[in-house]
Amino acid sequence: MLTQEKQSSLSGLIGPEVSGLNQMKWELNQLPAIDVGDYIVELPPERRAIAFRLLNKDQATDVFEYLPPDVQEELISSLQAADVRRLVESMRPDDRAELFDELPARIVRRLLQQLSPSERHATATILGYPEGTAGRVMTTEYVQLREGLTVGEALDKIRSSDQDKETIYYAYVTDDQRRLVRVVSLRQLIFTIPTVLIRDVASTRVIKAYTEMPQEEVARLMKRYDLIALPVVDREDRLVGIVTIDDMVDVLEEEATEDMQKLAGVSGGDEAALSSPKVTIRKRLPWLLGNIALYVGAASAIAPFQQVIALVPVLAVVMPILSNTSGNVAIQALSVTVRGLGVGEVTHADTLKILRKELLAGLGTALALGLTLSLLSLIWAVPSERWVAIVAGLVMVINVFVAASLGTLLPMVLKRLGLDPALISGPLLTTTLDAVGFLTFLSLISIALRIVES
Repeated sequence: MLTQEKQSSLSGLIGPEVSGLNQMKWELNQLPAIDVGDYIVELPPERRAIAFRLLNKDQATDVFEYLPPDVQEELISSLQAADVRRLVESMRPDDRAELFDELPARIVRRLLQQLSPSERHATATILGYPEGTAGRVMTTEYVQLREGLTVGEALDKIRSSDQDKETIYYAYVTDDQRRLVRVVSLRQLIFTIPTVLIRDVASTRVIKAYTEMPQEEVARLMKRYDLIALPVVDREDRLVGIVTIDDMVDVLEEEATEDMQKLAGVSGGDEAALSSPKVTIRKRLPWLLGNIALYVGAASAIAPFQQVIALVPVLAVVMPILSNTSGNVAIQALSVTVRGLGVGEVTHADTLKILRKELLAGLGTALALGLTLSLLSLIWAVPSERWVAIVAGLVMVINVFVAASLGTLLPMVLKRLGLDPALISGPLLTTTLDAVGFLTFLSLISIALRIVES
């Protein structure tokens, strides 16, 4: 990360002075690519292309891959056609495919036509797989070896033709039909006698992903087995690419962000903190308007009891606490369950086990919260209305159990149906609980009133 002083120093060098530009060029090419990317993003739009043109070829490619899609598109429009062609050609196939996903179709078609046949084929292969699958996030740059090679021949091959591969820490051994049969690490190759055959040192226990496997499952597989790269095969077990750990870190961050924002009711689950106000409104307003519509239902549950509330004023104080507390219980259970499903910690087969745990925990929680609300009701109510404390405590206990059950069961049901558990947003669940809680509470109060009055 660039310091404030360094950022200011570099920004001051963008001007007409040749010496200033030379100094800036030298400094930008010495910095890590990700820091240069952050610096360019912070520049005014009219200065970004100037700074980017100062980068040497390799640095420019690395920096470009770290830039946000909107800045990448802006630079493509600003740079000369030859510079764009060279830049896109030198990108890794998976990063290029990710860029093409964000660009308008007309620009993608033009850039594809300008690529070399091999790079065009690699990019088209990745783009041919559905979004969110292993095939879409893999790279076609990997080290491939034949079974008949010796360790010495394999190392020679890696030195001579695999310098530019995404990673060389694993080499994948294939047969004559390109089927993946073994895997060997660079460590094994280095510490093995050169005359030993690859087939005698490589492992036949190959952990692999299939092209159609969801990217979340790929990430869990790599985490489980502590892998920095995972081979991807097609339905015939032919090796078509590898997924690397840096891409999976991005996937995990993307999925966590999406789930968290969906739980808060942000449409799409992909709003950035620095999004424009227009994007923020588009992402949030539909859920907020929908939530008002849902709350009309909760309010409708209260409407028939206006006379009851007028007769027992303390209800106006107790009801918000009842609503807020049960909603928080539901969101806690929902968050833990969605997270467990998201990281593969639990499956739908664990539904009863999780529900049992939540209900047992809910028992203690419900008693504590019910007692608290009862005591508060006793303090706030006038002597003639203190019987409300009993009803308030009872309804709090019921609501906590309902909240814990819904927060656990709803995401499990969605997962069972093959849907995203994060579709159950916090606002949706809390509004539903409000309607149920208010209806139950006011109904019991009405019954109690008739008993008291009689």
